[in-house]
Amino acid sequence: MRKINFVLGVLLISVSCVFLACQKNEEQVSIKVAHWDVTTHQYVTPLIEAFKLAYPNISIEVIDIPSADYTQRLTVMLNGGSDVDVFWIKDGDTTKSIANRGQLADLSNYVRQDKINLNDFHGVADRFIFDNKLTALPASTGYYVLYYNKDIFDNMGIPYPSNDMTWAEWEILAGRLTSGSGNNKIYGGLLHTWQACVQNWGIQDGRHTIMETEYSFFRPYYEMALRLQRSGHIMDYGTMRAGGLHYSSLFLRGSAATLPMGTWFFTNVIERIANNESNIRWGISTLPHPSNTERGWTVGSVTPIAMNQASRNKDLAWKFISFITGIEGAKIYASYGQFPGRTNDETLNVIASLPGMPEGSAQALAVRNIALDRPMELKVGEINQMLGEEHSLIMLGEISIQRGLENMARRSREIQGK
Repeated sequence: MRKINFVLGVLLISVSCVFLACQKNEEQVSIKVAHWDVTTHQYVTPLIEAFKLAYPNISIEVIDIPSADYTQRLTVMLNGGSDVDVFWIKDGDTTKSIANRGQLADLSNYVRQDKINLNDFHGVADRFIFDNKLTALPASTGYYVLYYNKDIFDNMGIPYPSNDMTWAEWEILAGRLTSGSGNNKIYGGLLHTWQACVQNWGIQDGRHTIMETEYSFFRPYYEMALRLQRSGHIMDYGTMRAGGLHYSSLFLRGSAATLPMGTWFFTNVIERIANNESNIRWGISTLPHPSNTERGWTVGSVTPIAMNQASRNKDLAWKFISFITGIEGAKIYASYGQFPGRTNDETLNVIASLPGMPEGSAQALAVRNIALDRPMELKVGEINQMLGEEHSLIMLGEISIQRGLENMARRSREIQGK
């Protein structure tokens, strides 16, 4: 499935070389790029091959690093003055720390020179501006949508979710969709055990981040989650934790009518259905939004691509970054079921037309803004871990929401030294 349209894409890019003024007789030059688990990430090689077709005088040396070692190895390489020119940043929230070490080249002049509109990245590109320097661009992203089981809706005669629904409306809908008991119970909603599946809705409006020192903006969503849990409209957090139950198995076996989850779940759903491991009929709609926020605002994560400040081939490195984050790269990402950092109607239609994707996907996937679940800040990993610990205590009923929020605030101040 992930190789769909690649051959056609390569042919189109070959033709586009005429417009890119490819000069096959130019002197051959080379740059080094780093990624992790290239074989597993099947879109990486097509991206590089397409770039080489567009710029045949530029050869690419790929530094392929195992995923588990990537962030540490990259740090060692950069600290040691490596001549790698371009690298994807596996953990996007580490970008700030790399920038603070002076290891990321400023892309601002290149962006101005090529008249790139950062708004095409739906608010994410701005997150990589530190001290007025643009240190990276979003290569790919993933964001939350609402998955739903069409059979459950049809059996109950309830219309499918719209692309403009508030969280309050989703809570009511979850109640209407809940039925049965015991092993035959169908939950109207499903909130996975990650703290993101409650806390993300508090930062969805873009007014807050998890790096704050006061967390009252989480309160409405903890109140909602606990109400749903008490009423039995979502599976109990403690039951899910104790049983090691994962959102994917629960949704794919038809135990949940709706599930807020990331776009990374698409390929799992499609493959499980294709392998006859699930027979659900599924759909997606835009993630429900806070009542004070317009539709199309969601939460997600990003994989950036950056240029080494120590690169001796900065102009060539920029050509590669521009291609990967441009419309040509976006189409290739999309043809492999991946969400490019830069999306438009064309790329969304490519994803929506992949075999197994449900009807109406392109409209559901159209977003206006993506708030990052983990912002580009120092100590974000420590804050995220702390929030997860307090989240668990709240959801298990071991502490009140108020106590949990107070603990989060106090511990955040301690971690950040504020």
